[in-house]
Amino acid sequence: MTADDRLLIFALGGSAEYGNRVCHRLGRSLDPLEERGFEDGEHKSRPMVDVRNRATVVIHSLYGDDSQSGDEKLTRLLFFIGALKESGAARVTAVAPYLCYARKDRQTKPRDPVVTKYVARLFEAVGTDHIVTVDVHNLAAFQNAFRCRTDHLEAEPLFVAHFAPLIGDAAVTVVSPDVGGVKRAESFRRALAAATGREPTSGFMEKHRSSGAISGETLVGDVRGRTVIVYDDLISTGTTMQRAVQACRDGGALKIHAAATHGLFIGKAGEMIADPLFDSGVVTDTVPPFRLERSPALKKLTVLDSSGLIADLIRAERPGA
Repeated sequence: MTADDRLLIFALGGSAEYGNRVCHRLGRSLDPLEERGFEDGEHKSRPMVDVRNRATVVIHSLYGDDSQSGDEKLTRLLFFIGALKESGAARVTAVAPYLCYARKDRQTKPRDPVVTKYVARLFEAVGTDHIVTVDVHNLAAFQNAFRCRTDHLEAEPLFVAHFAPLIGDAAVTVVSPDVGGVKRAESFRRALAAATGREPTSGFMEKHRSSGAISGETLVGDVRGRTVIVYDDLISTGTTMQRAVQACRDGGALKIHAAATHGLFIGKAGEMIADPLFDSGVVTDTVPPFRLERSPALKKLTVLDSSGLIADLIRAERPGA
């Protein structure tokens, strides 16, 4: 591969550390870009290398933090993709390890917006050729919303590698905190069984949501005397996870681990993880646990490095990248 054929990889502010870890795995560095803010709150960004006729990757995880909202991160990513296309980039792949608005994928009330679909149209409008994300909330909705190519990476192998040695010879039950996540939890259960040579049982929680309120207390599945892994795609306020963990503890579980790919930890979610109900919490770094910086929950939290998932995909796409 000549220098002119080499893939260009950028990471916007807030995702530079993650992008550097991806590039470290590829044995290279991020390519330079400029980001500039203006006095009125507007901004611009541009690549600082020639991108004409080049394949490019832009990494930006679209969670809100203390410096930028998810909306602003999304806007910055869209504008930078537009700038790459305006500058003649042959191909742009957007890597959003956490994709904002992925939970608003259908109408649940009359006249509701379907924001996942609108976000997809925005990416397509600026010329995105390919979008990559990790453990999106609803895979079918994600794939159907985009007309450009999509890749959905699963963090499941990271959780299997973490839990397989941790659980030892214990009897294990994998629990989904709601019916909607049963397929996800079942896939993890099977992968864990393959890795350990022992077959965990499964369970799930009854859950109903209306106007932000969650109800439903029934746990389906036997957890008495067992180690339980409550497995989900994300922890936001933690209400869903806490209900499931409480039901498992009431059902006689000996140990309970909460596992979710994206740890948003909104509001009092940190206090939830710190609660003695939980033996541990496990998330990935698609969203850094910045909201837990001063929380005792950090002592019980393991953060798995997901940058290898992105690096492996880039390497498969462009050998020698």
